[in-house]
Amino acid sequence: MGLSRGFQAPMAKILLVEDDINQNDMVASFLRMDRHVVEVVTTGADAKHFLSISQYDVVILDWNLPDMTGMDILKWYRTNCSGQVIMLTGQASFDSRAEGLDSGADDYVTKPFSMKELSARVRAVLRRTSQTPPVPAAAASFELNPRALTLSKDGKDFQLTQKEFALIEFLSRHPGEIFKAEALVLRVWPAEAEPSTDALRATIKRLREKLWGEIIEAVPGAGYRFGK
Repeated sequence: MGLSRGFQAPMAKILLVEDDINQNDMVASFLRMDRHVVEVVTTGADAKHFLSISQYDVVILDWNLPDMTGMDILKWYRTNCSGQVIMLTGQASFDSRAEGLDSGADDYVTKPFSMKELSARVRAVLRRTSQTPPVPAAAASFELNPRALTLSKDGKDFQLTQKEFALIEFLSRHPGEIFKAEALVLRVWPAEAEPSTDALRATIKRLREKLWGEIIEAVPGAGYRFGK
């Protein structure tokens, strides 16, 4: 996957809100095979907590939860946060689907569903928000392989860790855009990991050592960006 084509199927940070534990395990495992960072909660209260302390590219939200409805969470989310929302529901009627879409859902998956269908829906909503600005000249020769977690340059493959790859992949989707250290932590690390900006800086240092250069540039007083 070259960086100029990396917007077709980006990795994402996903919050799965579903009280069916068995289904949670299957959905989370399948999405992690696509190298997404997936966090799972089973109640509306936990969903609000995670959404308040971290940022997600996609929220997969069940309609029925033990303490509140998915619609309640969706309306709160649209007032307080930003990101793509896929509703999971057994409600197959047009009126129910229309209510969800009118309240801010980006897509709808009716139970029972296949894992491949849900994975495709995730890719679809990510493509809607991905932009395709010019790739920085310094990064034009790089290719990312999410399955192998490798970055290729000048015919050489560099093995990366999950976090190293996720950081480069996220920044590559926003070439030239500067992110503060705290913002990168929120977008790349799981909320439950309680990461620090020190962990981010250590990851960037390792990447520079592996790749022999500043693929992630530090902008004094501003933050970090991909390429120069």
